[in-house]
Amino acid sequence: MTPLTWLYVPGDRPPVVAKALTAGADVVVIDLEDAVAPDRKAYARDATAELLAQPQPQPVHVRVNALDGPLAAADLKALAALPGLTGLRLPKVTSPAQITRIAAHTAPAAGGALALYALLETALGVERAYEIAAAHPSLRGIALGETDLRADLGLRDDPGLDWSRSRVIVAARAASLPPPPQSVHPDIRDLEGLAASCAHGRTLGFLGRAAIHPRQLPVIEQAYLPTAWEIEQAETIVKAAAVERGAQALPDGRFIDAAVVATAQRTLSLAHRI
Repeated sequence: MTPLTWLYVPGDRPPVVAKALTAGADVVVIDLEDAVAPDRKAYARDATAELLAQPQPQPVHVRVNALDGPLAAADLKALAALPGLTGLRLPKVTSPAQITRIAAHTAPAAGGALALYALLETALGVERAYEIAAAHPSLRGIALGETDLRADLGLRDDPGLDWSRSRVIVAARAASLPPPPQSVHPDIRDLEGLAASCAHGRTLGFLGRAAIHPRQLPVIEQAYLPTAWEIEQAETIVKAAAVERGAQALPDGRFIDAAVVATAQRTLSLAHRI
């Protein structure tokens, strides 16, 4: 199933993690980094390891601590081989070498199957987006961390991030990775603003979004799932292409070719969450 929602939850709050696992997100991301105070890091790691010692009913990722610090090594050692872990989210990635190093460290412990996801949160990370995206087969996705990136660039207004957003979307596609999800919308009460932001993100080429509260999940899903009209149009295109191959004009005047058909097929796949 194509994931559309990633729900972040602090690793040092096991009851909240338990609720997150039943909140309906496609992926739960247990956060050991920004959401956990320094004096709670060891507890968060131990609590997460205890949970993930058993297989989970849905995908669970863990965002480890900063890769250039001592905590990340302890996180990887404690978690990489656990049966309940399906992915690692790597914060503040700035070079392909970080990906290859983490992949070499985790693949043997996880039987070679552990998926890695790089978060680009600095100007340097964005500048090297394609090199990072293409660094290793274990890397299954890239995404922006917009709060840190905004601070790094000294931005006040949201439109200032659009160039970086497009850069990461293009880099993911060039490296044959899935479209990135949007970064979190930090105001959990502003559902109208979240919906508008998702609509803008969809026009840029994002697919889905990270969330920090369950109430954001249905808004994100609705924003990114095809509408009934989009599904109807896609079905018309695919049916026409099945009857007559090659470029053609539909009765309503729309011109379709292989690229248009491929887009329609992606729409239908997403509608059925394949």
